[in-house]
Amino acid sequence: MDMDPDKYFADYEDLAVHELMLKDRPRQEAYYQAIMSNSTMFKDKVVLDVGAGTGILSAFCAKAGARLVYAVEATNLAKIALQVIEENALTSIVKVCESKIEEFQLPETEEKVDIIVSEWMGFYLLHEGMLDSVLYARDHFLKPSGKMFPNETILYVAPCQVPSRYDDWVNVNGISMTKFAAHLREQKSKKPEVANVQPTDLLHEGTVMHWMNLEEVKIDELSSVIMKEVITVQRSGKFQGFCIWFDCRFPAQSYEDAVILSTGPRAPLTHWKQCIVVLPTKVCEEVEENQPIAFEMKMLRKQDNPRFYDLEVELFDPDDVEHPTPCDCFLTKCILLKTHLQTMDTS
Repeated sequence: MDMDPDKYFADYEDLAVHELMLKDRPRQEAYYQAIMSNSTMFKDKVVLDVGAGTGILSAFCAKAGARLVYAVEATNLAKIALQVIEENALTSIVKVCESKIEEFQLPETEEKVDIIVSEWMGFYLLHEGMLDSVLYARDHFLKPSGKMFPNETILYVAPCQVPSRYDDWVNVNGISMTKFAAHLREQKSKKPEVANVQPTDLLHEGTVMHWMNLEEVKIDELSSVIMKEVITVQRSGKFQGFCIWFDCRFPAQSYEDAVILSTGPRAPLTHWKQCIVVLPTKVCEEVEENQPIAFEMKMLRKQDNPRFYDLEVELFDPDDVEHPTPCDCFLTKCILLKTHLQTMDTS
Protein backbone atom coordinates (compact mmCIF):
# COMPACT_ATOMS: atom_id res chain seq x y z
CA MET A 1 0.00 0.00 0.00
CA ASP A 2 2.03 2.97 -1.26
CA MET A 3 1.38 6.62 -0.57
CA ASP A 4 3.42 9.79 -0.88
CA PRO A 5 4.49 10.62 2.69
CA ASP A 6 3.66 14.28 2.09
CA LYS A 7 0.05 13.33 1.33
CA TYR A 8 -0.47 11.65 4.69
CA PHE A 9 -1.66 14.71 6.61
CA ALA A 10 -3.45 16.21 3.60
CA ASP A 11 -5.55 13.07 3.24
CA TYR A 12 -6.75 13.43 6.82
CA GLU A 13 -8.18 16.84 5.97
CA ASP A 14 -10.80 15.01 3.92
CA LEU A 15 -13.90 15.15 6.12
CA ALA A 16 -15.21 11.93 4.55
CA VAL A 17 -12.40 10.08 6.33
CA HIS A 18 -13.59 11.41 9.68
CA GLU A 19 -17.21 10.77 8.82
CA LEU A 20 -16.30 7.12 8.25
CA MET A 21 -14.57 6.89 11.62
CA LEU A 22 -17.30 8.72 13.52
CA LYS A 23 -19.93 6.40 12.05
CA ASP A 24 -17.88 3.35 13.03
CA ARG A 25 -19.97 2.46 16.06
CA PRO A 26 -17.74 -0.31 17.51
CA ARG A 27 -14.79 2.12 17.36
CA GLN A 28 -16.72 4.99 18.89
CA GLU A 29 -18.36 2.89 21.60
CA ALA A 30 -15.07 1.26 22.60
CA TYR A 31 -13.37 4.61 23.20
CA TYR A 32 -16.44 6.10 24.87
CA GLN A 33 -16.87 3.14 27.22
CA ALA A 34 -13.14 2.86 27.94
CA ILE A 35 -12.95 6.53 28.93
CA MET A 36 -16.29 7.01 30.67
CA SER A 37 -16.14 3.76 32.64
CA ASN A 38 -12.76 4.85 33.99
CA SER A 39 -13.80 8.32 35.10
CA THR A 40 -11.86 7.83 38.35
CA MET A 41 -8.67 7.55 36.28
CA PHE A 42 -9.50 10.79 34.42
CA LYS A 43 -10.77 12.81 37.41
CA ASP A 44 -8.67 16.00 37.69
CA LYS A 45 -6.00 14.55 35.39
CA VAL A 46 -4.11 16.13 32.48
CA VAL A 47 -4.66 14.33 29.17
CA LEU A 48 -2.87 14.48 25.81
CA ASP A 49 -4.92 13.49 22.74
CA VAL A 50 -2.47 12.65 19.93
CA GLY A 51 -3.94 13.16 16.47
CA ALA A 52 -7.15 14.60 17.89
CA GLY A 53 -8.95 14.86 14.55
CA THR A 54 -12.44 16.23 15.17
CA GLY A 55 -11.78 16.41 18.91
CA ILE A 56 -14.38 13.88 19.99
CA LEU A 57 -11.99 11.82 22.14
CA SER A 58 -10.82 15.00 23.84
CA ALA A 59 -14.47 15.83 24.57
CA PHE A 60 -14.98 12.36 26.06
CA CYS A 61 -11.99 12.92 28.35
CA ALA A 62 -13.36 16.28 29.47
CA LYS A 63 -16.76 14.73 30.17
CA ALA A 64 -15.02 12.00 32.20
CA GLY A 65 -13.60 14.63 34.55
CA ALA A 66 -10.19 15.55 33.16
CA ARG A 67 -8.83 18.84 34.48
CA LEU A 68 -7.10 19.71 31.23
CA VAL A 69 -6.92 18.10 27.78
CA TYR A 70 -4.40 19.01 25.09
CA ALA A 71 -5.96 18.10 21.72
CA VAL A 72 -3.01 18.03 19.32
CA GLU A 73 -3.91 17.80 15.63
CA ALA A 74 -1.36 18.25 12.83
CA THR A 75 -3.81 19.27 10.08
CA ASN A 76 -6.07 22.29 9.72
CA LEU A 77 -8.85 20.00 10.94
CA ALA A 78 -7.80 21.47 14.27
CA LYS A 79 -9.97 24.47 13.38
CA ILE A 80 -13.03 22.22 13.15
CA ALA A 81 -12.03 20.46 16.38
CA LEU A 82 -11.98 23.85 18.09
CA GLN A 83 -15.48 24.55 16.81
CA VAL A 84 -16.64 21.18 18.19
CA ILE A 85 -15.11 21.98 21.57
CA GLU A 86 -16.72 25.44 21.56
CA GLU A 87 -20.07 23.94 20.53
CA ASN A 88 -19.94 21.69 23.59
CA ALA A 89 -18.79 24.45 25.98
CA LEU A 90 -15.55 22.65 26.83
CA THR A 91 -12.99 25.34 25.95
CA SER A 92 -12.08 25.81 29.62
CA ILE A 93 -10.83 22.20 29.68
CA VAL A 94 -9.83 21.26 26.11
CA LYS A 95 -7.03 23.23 24.48
CA VAL A 96 -6.80 22.55 20.74
CA CYS A 97 -3.29 22.82 19.30
CA GLU A 98 -2.62 22.71 15.55
CA SER A 99 0.78 21.03 15.55
CA LYS A 100 2.60 17.82 14.81
CA ILE A 101 3.20 16.05 18.09
CA GLU A 102 6.94 16.12 17.35
CA GLU A 103 6.77 19.95 17.29
CA PHE A 104 4.38 20.32 20.23
CA GLN A 105 5.53 21.69 23.57
CA LEU A 106 3.73 21.60 26.88
CA PRO A 107 3.37 24.91 28.68
CA GLU A 108 6.14 25.55 31.20
CA THR A 109 3.56 25.26 33.96
CA GLU A 110 2.79 21.65 32.95
CA GLU A 111 5.57 19.15 33.63
CA LYS A 112 4.02 15.96 32.21
CA VAL A 113 0.59 14.51 31.40
CA ASP A 114 -1.21 11.73 33.24
CA ILE A 115 -2.88 10.03 30.26
CA ILE A 116 -2.32 9.78 26.52
CA VAL A 117 -5.34 9.00 24.36
CA SER A 118 -5.06 8.28 20.65
CA GLU A 119 -6.81 6.41 17.89
CA TRP A 120 -3.70 5.65 15.86
CA MET A 121 -4.41 2.20 14.45
CA GLY A 122 -4.23 1.66 10.71
CA PHE A 123 -5.08 -1.28 8.49
CA TYR A 124 -3.38 -4.43 9.83
CA LEU A 125 -2.62 -2.26 12.87
CA LEU A 126 0.67 -0.62 11.84
CA HIS A 127 -0.20 0.69 8.37
CA GLU A 128 0.26 4.50 8.26
CA GLY A 129 2.88 4.46 11.03
CA MET A 130 1.07 6.81 13.42
CA LEU A 131 2.15 4.69 16.38
CA ASP A 132 5.61 6.25 16.04
CA SER A 133 4.11 9.63 16.93
CA VAL A 134 2.16 8.20 19.86
CA LEU A 135 5.31 6.60 21.28
CA TYR A 136 7.17 9.88 20.76
CA ALA A 137 4.45 11.57 22.84
CA ARG A 138 4.75 8.86 25.51
CA ASP A 139 8.52 9.25 25.75
CA HIS A 140 8.43 13.05 25.91
CA PHE A 141 5.23 13.96 27.70
CA LEU A 142 3.86 11.07 29.80
CA LYS A 143 4.53 10.73 33.52
CA PRO A 144 6.31 7.50 34.53
CA SER A 145 3.08 6.31 36.16
CA GLY A 146 0.92 7.56 33.27
CA LYS A 147 -1.68 5.57 31.32
CA MET A 148 -2.01 4.86 27.60
CA PHE A 149 -5.49 4.52 26.02
CA PRO A 150 -5.33 1.87 24.54
CA ASN A 151 -2.48 0.19 26.38
CA GLU A 152 -2.24 -3.21 24.64
CA THR A 153 -2.64 -4.49 21.09
CA ILE A 154 -2.74 -8.01 19.69
CA LEU A 155 -2.27 -8.82 16.01
CA TYR A 156 -3.83 -12.11 14.80
CA VAL A 157 -3.43 -14.19 11.67
CA ALA A 158 -5.40 -17.17 10.37
CA PRO A 159 -5.52 -19.18 7.13
CA CYS A 160 -8.76 -18.58 5.31
CA GLN A 161 -10.86 -19.03 2.21
CA VAL A 162 -11.23 -16.06 -0.15
CA PRO A 163 -14.36 -16.79 -2.21
CA SER A 164 -14.49 -13.24 -3.60
CA ARG A 165 -11.21 -13.91 -5.40
CA TYR A 166 -11.77 -17.58 -6.28
CA ASP A 167 -15.12 -19.33 -5.95
CA ASP A 168 -17.34 -16.41 -6.95
CA TRP A 169 -15.89 -16.56 -10.48
CA VAL A 170 -16.60 -20.21 -11.21
CA ASN A 171 -20.08 -19.38 -12.48
CA VAL A 172 -21.08 -15.86 -13.47
CA ASN A 173 -24.56 -16.19 -14.99
CA GLY A 174 -23.57 -19.56 -16.43
CA ILE A 175 -20.14 -18.40 -17.67
CA SER A 176 -16.89 -19.58 -16.13
CA MET A 177 -14.67 -16.55 -15.37
CA THR A 178 -11.82 -18.30 -13.57
CA LYS A 179 -9.24 -17.08 -16.12
CA PHE A 180 -10.32 -13.51 -15.51
CA ALA A 181 -10.16 -14.15 -11.76
CA ALA A 182 -6.57 -15.38 -12.08
CA HIS A 183 -5.55 -12.15 -13.82
CA LEU A 184 -7.47 -10.13 -11.23
CA ARG A 185 -5.63 -11.85 -8.39
CA GLU A 186 -2.33 -11.23 -10.14
CA GLN A 187 -3.14 -7.54 -10.46
CA LYS A 188 -4.17 -7.26 -6.81
CA SER A 189 -1.36 -9.44 -5.44
CA LYS A 190 0.96 -6.47 -5.08
CA LYS A 191 -0.81 -5.28 -1.95
CA PRO A 192 -2.97 -6.84 0.76
CA GLU A 193 -6.70 -6.45 0.39
CA VAL A 194 -8.94 -4.83 2.98
CA ALA A 195 -12.25 -6.67 3.08
CA ASN A 196 -14.86 -8.18 5.38
CA VAL A 197 -14.06 -11.86 6.00
CA GLN A 198 -16.94 -14.09 7.03
CA PRO A 199 -16.25 -16.20 10.15
CA THR A 200 -17.20 -19.30 8.16
CA ASP A 201 -14.28 -18.59 5.80
CA LEU A 202 -11.72 -18.85 8.59
CA LEU A 203 -9.90 -22.19 8.69
CA HIS A 204 -8.57 -21.46 12.18
CA GLU A 205 -9.70 -19.23 15.06
CA GLY A 206 -6.52 -17.18 14.71
CA THR A 207 -3.11 -17.25 16.33
CA VAL A 208 -1.19 -14.35 17.84
CA MET A 209 1.26 -12.81 15.40
CA HIS A 210 2.36 -9.95 17.63
CA TRP A 211 1.56 -8.47 21.06
CA MET A 212 2.50 -5.01 22.26
CA ASN A 213 2.41 -3.28 25.62
CA LEU A 214 2.16 0.35 24.51
CA GLU A 215 3.60 1.59 27.77
CA GLU A 216 6.86 -0.25 27.08
CA VAL A 217 7.34 -0.96 23.35
CA LYS A 218 10.14 0.99 21.63
CA ILE A 219 9.89 2.69 18.25
CA ASP A 220 12.80 0.68 16.81
CA GLU A 221 10.86 -2.53 17.61
CA LEU A 222 8.30 -1.51 14.99
CA SER A 223 10.68 -1.93 12.07
CA SER A 224 9.64 -5.53 11.57
CA VAL A 225 7.13 -8.06 12.82
CA ILE A 226 8.10 -11.63 11.93
CA MET A 227 6.46 -14.90 12.86
CA LYS A 228 7.16 -18.48 11.82
CA GLU A 229 4.35 -20.82 12.73
CA VAL A 230 2.64 -24.14 12.16
CA ILE A 231 -1.13 -23.78 12.37
CA THR A 232 -3.40 -26.79 12.59
CA VAL A 233 -6.52 -26.39 10.45
CA GLN A 234 -9.67 -26.44 12.60
CA ARG A 235 -12.21 -26.83 9.79
CA SER A 236 -11.99 -28.25 6.28
CA GLY A 237 -12.01 -25.83 3.39
CA LYS A 238 -9.99 -24.16 0.66
CA PHE A 239 -6.72 -22.63 1.77
CA GLN A 240 -6.68 -19.49 -0.36
CA GLY A 241 -5.07 -16.84 1.81
CA PHE A 242 -4.37 -15.41 5.24
CA CYS A 243 -6.64 -13.13 7.25
CA ILE A 244 -5.07 -10.54 9.58
CA TRP A 245 -6.84 -8.47 12.25
CA PHE A 246 -6.14 -6.80 15.57
CA ASP A 247 -7.60 -6.18 19.02
CA CYS A 248 -6.94 -3.22 21.32
CA ARG A 249 -7.32 -3.38 25.09
CA PHE A 250 -7.85 -0.31 27.28
CA PRO A 251 -6.83 0.21 30.92
CA ALA A 252 -9.39 -0.72 33.58
CA GLN A 253 -9.65 -1.25 37.31
CA SER A 254 -9.15 -4.98 36.64
CA TYR A 255 -7.88 -6.88 33.61
CA GLU A 256 -11.21 -8.71 33.26
CA ASP A 257 -13.16 -5.42 33.11
CA ALA A 258 -11.10 -3.97 30.28
CA VAL A 259 -12.88 -2.68 27.18
CA ILE A 260 -11.62 -4.45 24.05
CA LEU A 261 -11.95 -3.06 20.55
CA SER A 262 -11.82 -6.03 18.18
CA THR A 263 -11.57 -5.87 14.40
CA GLY A 264 -11.82 -9.64 13.93
CA PRO A 265 -14.27 -11.46 11.61
CA ARG A 266 -16.42 -12.54 14.57
CA ALA A 267 -16.67 -9.02 16.00
CA PRO A 268 -19.04 -6.25 14.85
CA LEU A 269 -17.76 -4.78 11.58
CA THR A 270 -15.44 -1.77 11.83
CA HIS A 271 -14.03 0.51 9.14
CA TRP A 272 -10.75 -1.42 9.46
CA LYS A 273 -12.50 -4.63 8.34
CA GLN A 274 -9.77 -7.30 7.97
CA CYS A 275 -6.62 -7.56 5.87
CA ILE A 276 -6.33 -10.45 3.42
CA VAL A 277 -3.18 -11.79 1.80
CA VAL A 278 -4.41 -13.79 -1.20
CA LEU A 279 -2.34 -16.78 -2.31
CA PRO A 280 -1.50 -17.60 -5.94
CA THR A 281 -3.68 -20.19 -7.66
CA LYS A 282 -0.92 -22.79 -7.77
CA VAL A 283 -0.59 -22.72 -3.98
CA CYS A 284 -4.26 -23.05 -3.08
CA GLU A 285 -5.54 -26.44 -2.05
CA GLU A 286 -8.29 -28.22 -0.20
CA VAL A 287 -7.28 -28.74 3.41
CA GLU A 288 -8.71 -31.07 6.02
CA GLU A 289 -9.34 -30.67 9.71
CA ASN A 290 -6.08 -31.17 11.69
CA GLN A 291 -3.93 -30.60 8.60
CA PRO A 292 -0.82 -28.50 9.37
CA ILE A 293 -0.01 -25.26 7.51
CA ALA A 294 3.58 -24.09 7.96
CA PHE A 295 4.47 -20.53 7.03
CA GLU A 296 6.49 -17.44 7.81
CA MET A 297 4.90 -14.00 7.69
CA LYS A 298 6.90 -10.78 7.70
CA MET A 299 5.65 -7.24 8.16
CA LEU A 300 8.57 -5.01 7.19
CA ARG A 301 8.67 -1.23 7.31
CA LYS A 302 9.28 0.24 3.87
CA GLN A 303 12.65 1.89 3.49
CA ASP A 304 11.40 4.64 1.16
CA ASN A 305 8.24 5.37 3.18
CA PRO A 306 8.45 4.49 6.88
CA ARG A 307 4.72 5.02 7.40
CA PHE A 308 3.98 1.86 5.44
CA TYR A 309 4.84 -1.81 5.53
CA ASP A 310 5.40 -4.65 3.10
CA LEU A 311 3.74 -7.97 3.89
CA GLU A 312 5.58 -11.12 2.85
CA VAL A 313 4.42 -14.72 3.22
CA GLU A 314 6.42 -17.88 2.62
CA LEU A 315 4.95 -21.38 2.84
CA PHE A 316 6.93 -24.43 3.96
CA ASP A 317 6.51 -28.20 3.84
CA PRO A 318 5.10 -29.08 7.29
CA ASP A 319 7.33 -32.18 7.34
CA ASP A 320 10.44 -30.01 7.18
CA VAL A 321 9.81 -27.63 10.08
CA GLU A 322 9.54 -27.93 13.84
CA HIS A 323 6.01 -28.09 15.20
CA PRO A 324 4.78 -26.67 18.52
CA THR A 325 4.64 -29.07 21.46
CA PRO A 326 2.10 -30.50 21.74
CA CYS A 327 0.71 -30.19 18.22
CA ASP A 328 -2.83 -31.19 17.23
CA CYS A 329 -2.05 -31.88 13.57
CA PHE A 330 -2.47 -35.28 11.95
CA LEU A 331 1.20 -35.93 11.18
CA THR A 332 2.33 -39.20 12.75
CA LYS A 333 5.23 -37.61 14.67
CA CYS A 334 2.88 -35.14 16.35
CA ILE A 335 0.25 -37.77 17.18
CA LEU A 336 2.90 -39.99 18.79
CA LEU A 337 4.42 -37.13 20.77
CA LYS A 338 1.04 -35.90 21.98
CA THR A 339 0.07 -39.43 23.05
CA HIS A 340 3.38 -39.81 24.88
CA LEU A 341 2.89 -36.51 26.76
CA GLN A 342 -0.68 -37.47 27.72
CA THR A 343 0.55 -40.82 29.01
CA MET A 344 3.19 -39.08 31.13
CA ASP A 345 0.54 -36.72 32.57
CA THR A 346 -1.67 -39.61 33.69
CA SER A 347 1.13 -41.78 35.06
